Amino acid sequence: MCEREPYFHLEFVNDILLRRYSLETSSSYDGVPFPREWKAKVVVWSDLSVDDVDRLNESLSVDHVKQVLADIFHLDSWQEDPRQAIVMDLYYYTLQFAQDNNFNREKTSTFFSIIKNIHSACVETPFGNLEHTFRYFKDLILCHSVNRPPFSIELFNAEEIQKISEYTINTYFRHFKMYKYAFTPVVRLDLAITYQGVPVSPRPSVGDELTTEGTEVSPEDEQTAEHKPKEEESGARKELRAMIQTYLAEEIKKVKATVEQQLKATEDSVNRKLEDDNQARSGRRDSLKKKK
Repeated sequence: MCEREPYFHLEFVNDILLRRYSLETSSSYDGVPFPREWKAKVVVWSDLSVDDVDRLNESLSVDHVKQVLADIFHLDSWQEDPRQAIVMDLYYYTLQFAQDNNFNREKTSTFFSIIKNIHSACVETPFGNLEHTFRYFKDLILCHSVNRPPFSIELFNAEEIQKISEYTINTYFRHFKMYKYAFTPVVRLDLAITYQGVPVSPRPSVGDELTTEGTEVSPEDEQTAEHKPKEEESGARKELRAMIQTYLAEEIKKVKATVEQQLKATEDSVNRKLEDDNQARSGRRDSLKKKK
């Protein structure tokens, strides 16, 4: 069922499997985990310790920063392995953003862990989990912007939260499906269709395929095959073929329309959430100004 091959994820396969197995108590199907809700928690110093942040800040070149990251997270083959190279770029530009915004050690470590955790949530399952991951990201931001120990701490201010949100949405979430494509196996749905009144064609065995592929056809046989009259199809078979072609054409149109609607709905949802977050932050800033 699960194959690691370079095919794009199909949204309708995702919907069919999730609807079919959503009522089961198991959290996975055929070893593939379903999307789940992640619980946010305080992540200060979870992935980068004080010494790690100091080592990274003391690095004077890009190569040295990447070498330190490779030592910390065991990315020894990042120059040869494409997946490790993607992770290395993700980590490096995360640190670069923290440095450009003058984050201190606590904020740098926290922001790095937030990006690392949402990446883990994204690549946990090949099924679509954009909504789950985005909610997890908002919960992580909330955990580090409100002073409510031990559940959350006030580490980022309103301006920093806005910058972090805009950066993460414009970089990671904009390329969400590309990360999922690169790091998750592809789930393919194999369908077998039988029609009443039509005999089922037997599948060729491996030996028959090898014999067919290894057999050479002589020129005389090719000429005989060309001049051999084709068997005429019966009226029922022609009608069945036309019905199948019409049905497949309609289904392809429906699939294309569904995929376009889902992509548009996802984009609109992300934009609405970003606008809601901006309005909420503006309201909090106005309330704080009034209190002062």
